Amino acid sequence: MAKKIFMKGNEVIAEAAIQAGCRFYAGYPITPQNEIPEYMSWRMEDEGGVFIQAESELSAINMVYGASASGARAMTSSSSPGISLMQETLSYLCGAELPAVIVNMQRGGPGLGNISGSQADYFQTVKGGGHGDYKLLVYAPYNLQELWDLTMLAFDKADEYRNPAMILGDGILGQMMEPLYQTPYIKPDLPEKTWALTGCGGRSPNVIKSGEGSCTREPNVIRSLYMGEGQLEFRNSILQEKYRKMREDEVRFEMFGAEDAETIVVAFGTAARIAFSAVKKLRDEGSKLGFFRPITLFPFPEKELASLAAPKRRFITIELNAGQMVEDVRLAVNGKSEVLFYGRTGGAIMTPEEIYEELNLLSTVNS
Repeated sequence: MAKKIFMKGNEVIAEAAIQAGCRFYAGYPITPQNEIPEYMSWRMEDEGGVFIQAESELSAINMVYGASASGARAMTSSSSPGISLMQETLSYLCGAELPAVIVNMQRGGPGLGNISGSQADYFQTVKGGGHGDYKLLVYAPYNLQELWDLTMLAFDKADEYRNPAMILGDGILGQMMEPLYQTPYIKPDLPEKTWALTGCGGRSPNVIKSGEGSCTREPNVIRSLYMGEGQLEFRNSILQEKYRKMREDEVRFEMFGAEDAETIVVAFGTAARIAFSAVKKLRDEGSKLGFFRPITLFPFPEKELASLAAPKRRFITIELNAGQMVEDVRLAVNGKSEVLFYGRTGGAIMTPEEIYEELNLLSTVNS
């Protein structure tokens, strides 16, 4: 039976990654995620893995590219400004179909901002902050148990789809401490990485010259550059089919009291944790409130939200930003329900009491 332990969020991610078989980590320090590289610096040595403190976030993500190309389970972590520097290589990883796990413990912005928790990287993460038509698998945990479970899942799904996966947290989630179960990692039946650059038994120049010997397999080529007529369009069609399959098979969400609700609160991550307390209290007091929490931000649970839309029902999204996920909620609802928004920006954190008052006022005004 899994034992219950008390850990800090950033350390939960690091240990879960180790348990899931991560043996390469490269990163660069930035608050509020510094406990991840600190933890990895000694745990990787224990496990015979590789830890590198790179000279920049740009270097770190490109080292992850190389490690992934060799077949290793590889990870990096950073916070908002550092993730911005990684966008070009995230596009390359998707174009080359390389699995990797990237952790973003978001901080207040724009610019250097501050080191408080924020959710203002939603657009960058789910809409593609780099160039081209690509998508990341994006997981948004809201407690430390989910940090543990979803970090392990991210490595498996990255390998299954040959696609980068991101854990989108924030400074609050990374710094908080609470008990969780260290559930054991059970590796699924995944395809062998026959595409990896592991060496193909190549011949030395002298052997090649004499015509003797042979490679054990054909050489692999990993690239995202396709210059031939129609080649890149064909490659994009393969990628888009993969993203379609993700939308069909990988949507994760949590719902509470939505079936009979007049108002449904939609929130993710830390904002969901704060909002749920208010929703639960108001519902206990008789308000017809529901709660919907996307766990995957891509693929987004648009069909599930659409099924809840009705003319006499409204939605309100609660976010630690100026209004980003609210756009996807509006697209999902497609005009069938009113969609409202409440948020705090620049690393400002709302309280359950604040949300309680906002929702209570909304119920009073519309009663």
